Amino acid sequence: MLTLAAVEQGARARGLLLRLRVGGWVGVRGVRVVLARPRPEAAPLLLGELKGWFLPARDGLRLDTMRVQGQDTQAVGPLIWAATFAWALETTPCRTARLLAIRDGDRQHRRLVRYFRRLGFVPLRELGGDPLDLAPRLLWGGAGLLMQADCGEGLRRCERWLRHTAPV
Repeated sequence: MLTLAAVEQGARARGLLLRLRVGGWVGVRGVRVVLARPRPEAAPLLLGELKGWFLPARDGLRLDTMRVQGQDTQAVGPLIWAATFAWALETTPCRTARLLAIRDGDRQHRRLVRYFRRLGFVPLRELGGDPLDLAPRLLWGGAGLLMQADCGEGLRRCERWLRHTAPV
């Protein structure tokens, strides 16, 4: 199985910089994974990032914002996801991750769900207009499909995905 060091090496082999930063206090802590392309005499060009937070618990990883931008970015998402899953397995007690496939529009929502399923996420429940959904909707920032994945399975899927992805 991939390690965080191996994912970082894979990014370097593609000419990219992968950085993972953890912040916050004991209890709830934030995590940010960034992938960038170095540029001579300029700041690195941001290609993608993932933000989230975690609690020191088996099901404590919550992933919030995933963004990929630019051209020739087919390996960016898999590298970021692989780094996130490997880091969680190596340095936290988290073994599952949750996220919200936000429902901004039907077409985009279907694309998100398909993408997250490819990573191993499975649906848990819809967050909608129910009064019991108010707190989770405030936490996640909207309505949508709450999904969960096993970090080990997600990492295995990323490894296969990266083997079939051309260098960036």
